[in-house]
Amino acid sequence: MIIVTGGAGFIGSNLLAALEDQGGSPLILVDRLRDGVKWRNVAKRSLADIIRPEDLPDFLENHRGDVSAILHMGAISATTETDVDKIVANNFRLSMDLWTWCSRNRARFIYASSAATYGDGSGGFDDDFSAGGLAKLRPLNAYGWSKHLFDRRVRAILDADGPQPPQWAGLKFFNVYGPNEVHKGPQSSVVNQIHPVAKRGEAFSLFKSHHPDYADGGQLRDFVWVGDVVDVILWLLDAPDVSGLFNLGSGRARSFADLASAVYGALGMEPMIAYREMPEAIRDKYQYFTQANMAKLRAAGYPGQSTPLEEGVRRYVQDYLEKDDPFR
Repeated sequence: MIIVTGGAGFIGSNLLAALEDQGGSPLILVDRLRDGVKWRNVAKRSLADIIRPEDLPDFLENHRGDVSAILHMGAISATTETDVDKIVANNFRLSMDLWTWCSRNRARFIYASSAATYGDGSGGFDDDFSAGGLAKLRPLNAYGWSKHLFDRRVRAILDADGPQPPQWAGLKFFNVYGPNEVHKGPQSSVVNQIHPVAKRGEAFSLFKSHHPDYADGGQLRDFVWVGDVVDVILWLLDAPDVSGLFNLGSGRARSFADLASAVYGALGMEPMIAYREMPEAIRDKYQYFTQANMAKLRAAGYPGQSTPLEEGVRRYVQDYLEKDDPFR
């Protein structure tokens, strides 16, 4: 069986859909569904079981030898979360426990790291997994720090010849967009936020720039289609000899103005973009540029190509957001 933590979330639910399409292993979802629309992300899936995170240790102990892989997508991903004890418990401590279990039980382990580990990006976006390279990174928030803390712990374990799973991979996700993110609300992708505004025939407001090298709306991000993220994880499952910490983006930075234009274009509309002041509270920590260096994943043998921004946005808008049922 394959366990997907955070399986009802954005990336996790897309991953479950792809695994179901492949057939084979029973799929175990680990997540909290609560009382919102999150359950709809997995309403079409055939699942062997749904486990609450607090029940996962008992489930694992009762299924030693049955689990082939744990795909650990679950985390507190809100950069606005201020309860750092909660973040550490969910993003670091649980990851450590799963690493240990997979090491002892010879199960493969693929986990979500984050581009937030790079902080303001002043040190570049190379997925250097050396102890020295990791030590140079300075995440800007507790979420990014918790992900970075686990990356560094993995490095230390490996350097000490400590126990490790038969295959492991950490994936530094950049700005992922695609279906099944409605439950994230204001933390959802900008594509999801632009769509209803564009549908009303209104202009969407982007932040003004407070950096002399960037025009208003010209701030750059590495936007990556969720299908590309899933394809990399499926490839790793088919390549058990590949382990490491890898960037996972498109490899090409595009502006927020490009992104907004793509959404309006997918609706057959001319772009309507306005600009608003960036809140003073975030100006000194705002990232003006992110771009994944994808050379390491390519060197490991990954053959796939990234989906161009306009094509990914078209798929998302036309195949999901414009449908009565927008869930995958």
